[in-house]
Amino acid sequence: MSAIQLLPDLLINQIAAGEVIERPASALKELMENSLDAGATEIVVQLEAGGVKLLRVRDNGSGIPQQQIPLALMRHATSKIASLEDLQRVASMGFRGEALASMAAVAHVALISRHAEAEHAWKVEAVDGSLSVAAPAAHALGTSVEMRELYFNTPARRKFLKSEATEFAYCEEVFKRIALSRPDVAFSLQHNARMVWQLPVATLPALAASEEERAAAMQQRITSILGKEFALNAVQIERRAAGLHLYGTVTQPAYSKATRDSQYFFLNGRFIRDKVVAHAIRQAYQDILHHQRHPAFVLFLDMPPELVDVNVHPAKSEVRFRESQAMHQFIFHTLQQALSGPISTMTAASSDTSSATIQSAQSPAWAGAGQGMHLQQQTMPLHTAAQPLAFYEAMFGAGSGIEDRGSSNPLLSTPHSPLTDSDGIPPLGFALAQLAGIYILAQNRQGLVVVDMHAAHERIVYEKLKLALDGQQIPNQPLLIPVTFHADTLDVATAEEEQQALHTLGFDIAPLSPTTLAVRAMPAMLKQSHAEAAARDVLQELREYGASRALTERRNELLGTLACHSAIRANHELTLTEMNHILREMENTERSGQCNHGRPTWFQMSIADLDKMFMRGK
Repeated sequence: MSAIQLLPDLLINQIAAGEVIERPASALKELMENSLDAGATEIVVQLEAGGVKLLRVRDNGSGIPQQQIPLALMRHATSKIASLEDLQRVASMGFRGEALASMAAVAHVALISRHAEAEHAWKVEAVDGSLSVAAPAAHALGTSVEMRELYFNTPARRKFLKSEATEFAYCEEVFKRIALSRPDVAFSLQHNARMVWQLPVATLPALAASEEERAAAMQQRITSILGKEFALNAVQIERRAAGLHLYGTVTQPAYSKATRDSQYFFLNGRFIRDKVVAHAIRQAYQDILHHQRHPAFVLFLDMPPELVDVNVHPAKSEVRFRESQAMHQFIFHTLQQALSGPISTMTAASSDTSSATIQSAQSPAWAGAGQGMHLQQQTMPLHTAAQPLAFYEAMFGAGSGIEDRGSSNPLLSTPHSPLTDSDGIPPLGFALAQLAGIYILAQNRQGLVVVDMHAAHERIVYEKLKLALDGQQIPNQPLLIPVTFHADTLDVATAEEEQQALHTLGFDIAPLSPTTLAVRAMPAMLKQSHAEAAARDVLQELREYGASRALTERRNELLGTLACHSAIRANHELTLTEMNHILREMENTERSGQCNHGRPTWFQMSIADLDKMFMRGK
């Protein structure tokens, strides 16, 4: 075995570079964060060959004094921290003092900087870890760092770099992350002498401005980078509690992605990927996002730096919270509340208000000629905005929601007061017809609303079942004639053992023989015709997971199954009264924009969209 010996400084820095400077994007991140720490309000990035040939970052920050410029390229030299106490409450982006020294060990690095009190700039260069003597140079106030020929002296490592396009894509992603975090800073990105991004300073009001105005400035930068479609589907959130401040934008479930490439979470201004945060966000979208899809968001969490450890990963992209469970609950409940709003508030926050008004219409009953197509319409005047409430009250009863006391249809079991705008028009408007036995067509202030009646009703029942179970028991309905069915011995044994759980879920299931079960009562919200199927599903859940897990961690899956049995099916003909009742229920139901499986329940087509389709005005 060889003798233990100290490694030379160059080799130490090259080893560190393997962790800190993985690729050009890693160097770009460190340099841009240094610029922000220096108080820069403008950062210019220039790349060649994806940053491998050239990576230059110029800023207008405070600059570096002449005597400190050589120290900037030395290992473990930093102005960010000076003691263990500083390390335990890091507030700057960088703090280790490793990045520039690592770059100098594996690339040609030049640093030019002019301090505010200096008459001119000073320049120092590094090749193979050897520093030149600082020399006068021409440069405006601020600093430029230029890195050329990354890994020129470690060719084995350079072979692991990807193609120019791939390395640039990584650099561009780093650029976007940092630009998103600071709308008060102007950014530009050039690649091979071509301007790719030019982001001016967002219109950020003075510090005394309101939170709403500062949020608007943030949204301006988010829209610039992620696009208008992201902004149109966005829900803004903000919550403060116990020194924590969570704010930013999350998108509605309908705007989901196949990948996680539109997920940005910043902790005290630093982009991070954390398992606690990721799990909390997934939980908030749990029963409103389609499986295999991912939400999009730009979220910022400000908190006391002593409550989080950022010195966990060389790239500082992972953190460790001191109170991870409390942090999980704070993020989860904030997002869940923001995404649980009824349609009236969600549409007000995200829809583009149209100037078009609702037109009067009288349509006779009509039957479609195509196979499988059915359009049912009763003659009904849809009043203009002048007297919508009078029309609504005349049709459905003054001062209340839709109510039909002479009907036993479960769709009309719970009256709701309509949520209306200043002219008395509900967000989802008034029903016009039923299309193909599947969709409800309605007209609101913006134009045409198309509703998937099964998906919408499934969500309504699902939320009612959750509320009922939160009250310890789901109301049941005794059956005049019990529904009997053949069951295997395990189902019969489960029915005997789990009577309390079945009672909590609104079922009364009793064995009649070793192979026969009878459903004597079932949840009042479910249809008697589905008694056997619902009972089998519940028994299977209880048998496979046990009552404790079925009513806790499997609760949503179980209630979703029951809601599916209750929801109206395709080709079930509805009257206009029943259609309007579903619309009003949707407006009063949380998360009603998506069914239990995350699929959308309704779409809006504006008058402008329809005019464009028919080329009106051209």
